[in-house]
Amino acid sequence: MIIHTPKVSDIQDKTVLVRVDFNVPLKKVAQGEDFKYLVSDDQRIRSALETILFLKEHGAKIILISHLGRPDGKVSKEFSLSPVASYLNKNLGLNTTFAHDCIGEEVAQKTLSLQKGEVLLLENLRFHPEEEANEPDFAKNIIKDTGAEVFINEAFSASHRAHASVVGLAKLLPSFAGFDLSAEIKILSKILEKAQRPFIVVLGGAKIDDKVSAVKNLSALADLVLVGGGIANAFLKANGIEVHKSFMGKNAEANVRIAKEILDEHKTERTMINVEENGKNLPLPKVIMPIDVLAAKNQDISNEKEVVNLELLKDVADTENDLDLQYLDIGRKTTDLYKLLLSKARTIFFNGPMGVFENPLFAKGSRALAKNIANNTTDSPATTVCGGGETNALINACGLRDRFTHVSTAGGAALEFLGGEKLPGVEVLKN
Repeated sequence: MIIHTPKVSDIQDKTVLVRVDFNVPLKKVAQGEDFKYLVSDDQRIRSALETILFLKEHGAKIILISHLGRPDGKVSKEFSLSPVASYLNKNLGLNTTFAHDCIGEEVAQKTLSLQKGEVLLLENLRFHPEEEANEPDFAKNIIKDTGAEVFINEAFSASHRAHASVVGLAKLLPSFAGFDLSAEIKILSKILEKAQRPFIVVLGGAKIDDKVSAVKNLSALADLVLVGGGIANAFLKANGIEVHKSFMGKNAEANVRIAKEILDEHKTERTMINVEENGKNLPLPKVIMPIDVLAAKNQDISNEKEVVNLELLKDVADTENDLDLQYLDIGRKTTDLYKLLLSKARTIFFNGPMGVFENPLFAKGSRALAKNIANNTTDSPATTVCGGGETNALINACGLRDRFTHVSTAGGAALEFLGGEKLPGVEVLKN
C-alpha cells in the first residue's frame, strides 16, 4: 500500500491542518468548589509528536483537530479538549493556543495570530453533529476559518470512520499520512502479507460488539484466535455452555448468533500446533475458548472469598447459587493453555484483556498473557503487536510497553484493517 508522508517542501512555512486522535482518558479532580479535568494517559498525544515536531522545525503553522469521547453533537465540559491544550503546554513544552470551537470567528482570529512553529488546538469536532455525518460544508468551513493549505491525517485509530475531519478534509486539500499513521500501516501490512506462522490473535475486552464480527475475518487470516472477556462469553453461549449473567455486549443476541455462525463455519477445520518437543502436533479448532473462568456476582467485589472458579468442561448447572454469576476472568487452566499455544507463535496480535483487569481479583489472566507475549518478543523471534485503549492500559500497568514489537494506539481500526476491510481515512490518502 502506497501512501505518502510529507516532505519539507510540502509543509514549510504553510498552514497545516493535522487530524490527530487526542481521545485520551481524563480524570476529574477537585478545584476549590469546582472541578477540572486532567489528562491521565498521554500515549495517543505522544504518538503524534514526531509529526508535530517535524512541522514545528520547518516553520509550519500547526492546527490540530480531534474528537474526544461521544458528546453526541452537544457541547459538554466533560468532553472538552481544553485539558489537552494545557497538557501540550505544561507537560510537552509545545507553545499551544486553544480555540473554544473548531469553526467560526474565534478560530479565524486565532489562526491569523498564529506564528510559524506555533500550535493551535481546536475544540472537540464532535460537538458538531456534522462531523460524524461527514457533511462537506463542515469540512469546507474548517478550511475557510483556519486558512489551511495542507492536511495531514495522524489519527490511524479514527481512520475507520468516514467522518468529515478524516475523509472530507482529505478530499479538499493536498493530503498526507502522518509518520505514526504510516508506521501503523507498515507494521499491520507486514502482518497481513508476510506473517510468520503460526499466527495467533488474542481477542478480549469489554467493547465486544464490533470484535465478534472481526473474529470472522481474523479467523481466516490467523492460525488460531484465542478469546477472553465478553467475546469469550458470546462464543461459550453459542457453543451451548451456560454463562449465567455474564456480559456479552450491548447486542448480546446478535453477538451470540454471529459467534455461532463463525463456529459452524470452521467446525471441520483444524490447525496443527506442535505442542511437544518430539514434534507431536495437536489438531485445534480455529477459535479457542476458555475451559475455566473466575466468576462472581459483582465485578467490583474486593473479597477473594466471593470469587468462584468454574471448570467449563464440566456441566455448569444453573442452580440457585449460580444464577447471578458473571464470568470476569479466564481461569488458571485456560491461562496455562493459552500460554502454551502462544509460546509456539511467531506472530501475535493482542487486542483486549481477558477479564475485568481493573479489579486485581480479575487481573491475573490478563497480566499473565501480557507478560507471556512480551517474553515471546525477547526470548523468541516472534513479532508481537498490541492495540486498543484497554490493552495499552493493561501493558502500561504491567510495565511491559517497551517489550512489544509494536504498540498501536488503534483498536477498532487495527482490527478492521487486519480483517481485510478498507479504512476510509487511509483509502482517501491513496488518491
